[in-house]
Amino acid sequence: MGEIKHRILFVNSEIFPYLPESPMSLTCRQLPQGIQERHKETRSFMPRFGCINERKNQLHEVIRLSGMNIIISDVDRPLIIKVASIPSARIQVYFIDNEDYFKRKQTYCDTDGKFFEDNDERAIFYARGVLETVKKLRWAPDVIHCHGWISHLVPAFLKKAYKDDPIFSSCKVVLSLYNDGEGMTFPSAFRSKVPFGALGEADLPFLEKADAIGLAQTAIQYADGVILGSGGIDESLVRMCRATHIPVLDFDAKAMENGEYIDRYNAFYDSL
Repeated sequence: MGEIKHRILFVNSEIFPYLPESPMSLTCRQLPQGIQERHKETRSFMPRFGCINERKNQLHEVIRLSGMNIIISDVDRPLIIKVASIPSARIQVYFIDNEDYFKRKQTYCDTDGKFFEDNDERAIFYARGVLETVKKLRWAPDVIHCHGWISHLVPAFLKKAYKDDPIFSSCKVVLSLYNDGEGMTFPSAFRSKVPFGALGEADLPFLEKADAIGLAQTAIQYADGVILGSGGIDESLVRMCRATHIPVLDFDAKAMENGEYIDRYNAFYDSL
């Protein structure tokens, strides 16, 4: 049994009510509140997709956190941080924004259902944007819990590029796997765009496939624990989790339905 983890950072793909209700968006809405009610500090992040109504949801820019640039493929991309509060809970949500990547009204596909060509760069920008913002907040998490494919580069960046940063030096990373990203492919250059700091191409063997499975395998490679967050997860990913001998929390549909999963996740954090 590990020590009690007091600070949990949630890196989400979607949160209800900012995006439509789904099993993942509801988990990412309810879990931080439940963990906070169990006397832990939490912070939550998600991308600021263009379909999110800023006026309705009262988003506003946090000037002191914005202003840095993230370089991807030799291009400087301004990082904008916005924040909002969920009215029915004492939960603040930080939004990672950039006009080139997140202004469009759709999330991951165009109106014809085709995946955006730059989804790879959006994942890079989001992962690095979260970690850079947490550094600026000077808030050292004990656990970072990643939900959804767009968060899947966080474990690799954390364990390689940020491993010597005192904010993250003792942090554990938990990966929740879902059946999202099915059929998604990325440009073949994805792997060459990711390296940053001490993270090199050689550290990213699974990205040679440049698809959602390869990206999930990359996340598993650097995770300290995996939670199966839904049913229907690709069997090759489940086998990889078992083979790496990291702690795995199995999916429990009943616990998800009645809310008992929050206590299970809370205990999982403390066990790492």
